[in-house]
Amino acid sequence: MPEYCVTGGTGFIAAYLVKSLLEKGHTVRTTVRDPDDAQKVGFLKKFEGAKERLMILKADLLVDGSFHEAIEGVDGVFHTASPLLVPYDHDIQATLIDPCIKGTLNVLGSCSKTKSVKRVVLTSSCSAIRYREDAQQVSPLNESHWSDPEYCKRHNLWYAYAKTLAEKEAWRVANESGIDLIVVNPSFVIGPLLAPQPSSTLLLTMLLIKGMRGECPNTALGFVHIDDVVGAHILAMENNEASGRLICSGQVAHWSHIIVMLKAKYPSYPYENKFGNQKGDNNPHTMDTSKIARLGFPPFKTIENMFDDFITSLQQKGFL
Repeated sequence: MPEYCVTGGTGFIAAYLVKSLLEKGHTVRTTVRDPDDAQKVGFLKKFEGAKERLMILKADLLVDGSFHEAIEGVDGVFHTASPLLVPYDHDIQATLIDPCIKGTLNVLGSCSKTKSVKRVVLTSSCSAIRYREDAQQVSPLNESHWSDPEYCKRHNLWYAYAKTLAEKEAWRVANESGIDLIVVNPSFVIGPLLAPQPSSTLLLTMLLIKGMRGECPNTALGFVHIDDVVGAHILAMENNEASGRLICSGQVAHWSHIIVMLKAKYPSYPYENKFGNQKGDNNPHTMDTSKIARLGFPPFKTIENMFDDFITSLQQKGFL
């Protein structure tokens, strides 16, 4: 049974990935910035099989060599750790771009130094695909399409900018080092809460439902259930025919459509009722998922399904 490393274990995708791999019987190492922070990492230790087969190790995206211990001797690495931009945080370079790009180079550097690693699965994003002037014209967007960094800079789309540059760097290093790299490009990930507190994307969505964000994003984007994202990562690692990039996305919708859908089903919440005027983020498009489907991946869960699961979990945990 292969042993895996999952970076950034307390993140939304990473935590579900750790849980799923343990349930399948794998030994898992995961990295966090502070393994002694019981409040943040405690929930990972409660997973089935964690006591016997989970190691939680210290690593920092910006510290050279800090992933060596976690990666040395494992069969595969899932690099999911990546910062999301915190609202009102103005030091974008230090808090978002540097950790995203340098962290990817740091992890791949450790992977290239150990002969045990057979494959690396990198979590990128559909944000590295859909931000370009001609998105609507070339839609449906597929794995050959890339976001334009200049477009991202023009429209202050810094997360997309960082993810695009980080993924391009990952491909460069993988090609130079001979690393077998597969990249999963998920869209906006939604689903039940697993950690004690909502992650950035779940918090954004919760604030929209509670009418506490100030405005709703003027954004058209794909949505994907966390179960599908985890399934895509495991397929990317285990399927010998997987290669290159894999788009992982359900239906594309504008946030206004999501709010209307949720209001009809859950009318008691206040919801945001005004929209931002961001330009460059609302291009209508669709995502082509035929590549992952050809590898045997089942149909993606519906938007209704993913938001029902999300809201139910928040209700059960007392956040809604």
